[in-house]
Amino acid sequence: MHGTDLKLAARASIRPWRGLGYEMARWAFVGFNKISGWSVESAMPPDLKTVIIAAPHTTNWDLLRMLGIAFYYRIPVRWMGKKSLGEGPFGWLMHWWGLLPVNRDRTTSLVEQVIAAYNESEELLVVIAPEGTRSTVKSWKTGFYNIARGAQVPISLGFIDDSRKIGGVGGPFMPTGNFAADMEVILAFYDQHVENFEPPALRMPDQD
Repeated sequence: MHGTDLKLAARASIRPWRGLGYEMARWAFVGFNKISGWSVESAMPPDLKTVIIAAPHTTNWDLLRMLGIAFYYRIPVRWMGKKSLGEGPFGWLMHWWGLLPVNRDRTTSLVEQVIAAYNESEELLVVIAPEGTRSTVKSWKTGFYNIARGAQVPISLGFIDDSRKIGGVGGPFMPTGNFAADMEVILAFYDQHVENFEPPALRMPDQD
């Protein structure tokens, strides 16, 4: 597909109206991206449950860009955060923005908590930055892979290309359990969609 076809595919995969409040927020986020010269390409995978990688994650603007992409498609994405973020006077806003609260004090791991959330939900799309930080890193954390395998859901490939001011979501890709082979496919996607993409070193899943 060339650029025009990709943009048409992105437009065709926009989901139905989600209510006045959502549409107002969508207008704000999508408008911000459009004014700053960004566009969306690639059709959004239709899955109601998927782990969405957001990569590469290099600046403070990445969250706003990814939220703008999510609002463009009208997908109710979630992101992991401390349980305390959902408490207090602004807790409702954090939940509205997609907070998936995790309890770091529990004996169960974060991966197990998110897998449980998938098992208990009819629709859940969690965005995860595999770098775990916006600083330059040499490797990706593999929590996203462990979550997708444990919850038996596909991985969707969210990308942000600062040089071309283009973002989108590709895939989905169902992990097979062969981590090295699966990561070859995933990294090939990013190499194709992000200019000057630097492949990270690979950790085995049991190293996280």
